Amino acid sequence: MILLQINQVSKYFGADLILSNIKLEIQSKDKIALVGRNGSGKSTLLKIIAGQLSYDSGEIIKPKNVTIGYLAQNTGLESTRSILDEMLSVFEPLIQIEQELRLLENKMTHLDKSSEYEQVLKEYDLLQVQFKERGGYQYEADIRSVLHGLNFGKFDYSTKVSSLSGGQKTRLALGKLLLTKPHILILDEPTNHLDIGTLSWLENYLQNYDGAILIVSHDRYFLDKIVNQVYEISRKHITKYNGNYSSYLVQKAEIYEQELKQYEKQQVEISKLKDFIQRNIVRASTTKRAQSRRKQLERIDVLDRPLGDEKSASFRFEIEKQSGNEVLKLTELAVGYNGKKITENIEVRITRGESISLVGPNGIGKSTLLKTIVNKIPSLAGHIQIGSNVKIGYYDQELADLTSNKLVLNEIWDNYPIKTEKEIRTVLGNFLFSGDDVLKPVSTLSGGERARLALAKLMMEKANFLILDEPTNHLDLESKEVLENALLEYPGTILFVSHDRYFINRIATKVIELHNDKAIEYIGDYDYYLEKKQQQLEIKALEAEQEFSSKQQLIQPKSSFEQQKEIKRLERQRKRRIEELEIVIESLEETIQKNEQLLCDPDIYHDHEKVAKINKENEEATEKLEILMNEWASLSEQ
Repeated sequence: MILLQINQVSKYFGADLILSNIKLEIQSKDKIALVGRNGSGKSTLLKIIAGQLSYDSGEIIKPKNVTIGYLAQNTGLESTRSILDEMLSVFEPLIQIEQELRLLENKMTHLDKSSEYEQVLKEYDLLQVQFKERGGYQYEADIRSVLHGLNFGKFDYSTKVSSLSGGQKTRLALGKLLLTKPHILILDEPTNHLDIGTLSWLENYLQNYDGAILIVSHDRYFLDKIVNQVYEISRKHITKYNGNYSSYLVQKAEIYEQELKQYEKQQVEISKLKDFIQRNIVRASTTKRAQSRRKQLERIDVLDRPLGDEKSASFRFEIEKQSGNEVLKLTELAVGYNGKKITENIEVRITRGESISLVGPNGIGKSTLLKTIVNKIPSLAGHIQIGSNVKIGYYDQELADLTSNKLVLNEIWDNYPIKTEKEIRTVLGNFLFSGDDVLKPVSTLSGGERARLALAKLMMEKANFLILDEPTNHLDLESKEVLENALLEYPGTILFVSHDRYFINRIATKVIELHNDKAIEYIGDYDYYLEKKQQQLEIKALEAEQEFSSKQQLIQPKSSFEQQKEIKRLERQRKRRIEELEIVIESLEETIQKNEQLLCDPDIYHDHEKVAKINKENEEATEKLEILMNEWASLSEQ
């Protein structure tokens, strides 16, 4: 079912064209990502769809019964009510029905079994059916589930919303919107202010969401898990791709390559025709053939050279001098604010060249620890030892080091007055500040522009130890990739906090998980960290199961004969499962091989939809194969 259609919509801000001839369709259960550079018009389009902005031409078609829920970027919930009362307000019609049911129940207790009683009973039955169909017996559980998932599980639900932090208000606004369950859920950067655990919960929730989703996010990992379509806004126009974000990148590259080949082939053909015409048009014996070729040339629909990607930022982090081998040592460190400890007993040793990701739930003290290391706030106990020749460069997620009343040019130049204006403009140009952009006041910059300016300042420092607090916040996906590549080539040491799991996986060589009373080290990337965490959960579950089994045996011990019988039954079950797995594994391997052969077929290779479909089928088959192979290996070793 089509829930919404956008046809040829254009939008101007003053004389500036922002969106041109936008076409987009949303059907039931579609999970759509809207991607594009910062400033490309993504948020503008979301606001138009949500009815919060007008458009200048085109049409938007939506059935009357279709509901839209919209959460803007960093929108906090403002309310004088408690957390629970605010969530209950979503279900006011249901609560009203529930109150009516209680009144009817009370009324029936005071009536004899007369005609009036029968009438009240009939009314009660109809109302109860309506109450059940609309989720009346489920809404309280839904509220608890959403609040727990968004990390409000330990909160007192009588807490006033007005007393919450900005990030907590944003999460609560998201929770309230999720509870309304609109037909179309529109989310603009919903992953801001979410820790990794909450992100995983939201992914699972959105994967199973019954309605359609239209989402803007700069979290590639998040998009890959959720979406099945990608619409890209570039140069004011929109293009549709089927599949998740990774699939979109592959398709986009393939289409560009094909269009470039077609363009180059046509240019060769045009060049040959022009050359023939020039050499033969004046010769009597060949003039007719030259005229024929001229007509052929005039009939050619000349292709434009494919534009490719828009300009990206370009930079690298260099160092002035190398640090000693030991960069940082934390001993029995405690951090917090106003004498109140958030986390303590932190023991960390960082050596030259390491790239360390600091992870943990919101509020555990990750940013506080970074600020303590760079001496922005005092430590509460323990020792911080900075290594020899260590020069720290710090990136603050709040971008507090930028001076709002300065011009962009002066924000850098004032720190390096001996450099020429041309040199400073060149640096800023690498971060996409060109022409009059450098004369803008810092206070007028967008979040993405401020983030790029802060990175420019950081690059100029040439520090050999980078401490980064949420460096990917505000950056679009392309700018994130540039930052990732710059950090991968960086010859110094990195300690960073990020909730972007794809970014962590690319950059980290070690993960440190922060707890209230310790820091646990995992030597590896983010995938390794997740694997070890899963193993720990499995070991705990196994220990709990063994403990339960031991207690059961104490209560009701089995005879030796029964034990042998049970062992044989489990062995038969194991062998049967291995045989089943081998059949399925063989079938999956054949499917993957067959698909790989199909991808070599030119007819299929040039059909992007078929390629995307085959690639998706292969990804799913490979993922399933890996799970089954692990199970087979585990069973075979027993």
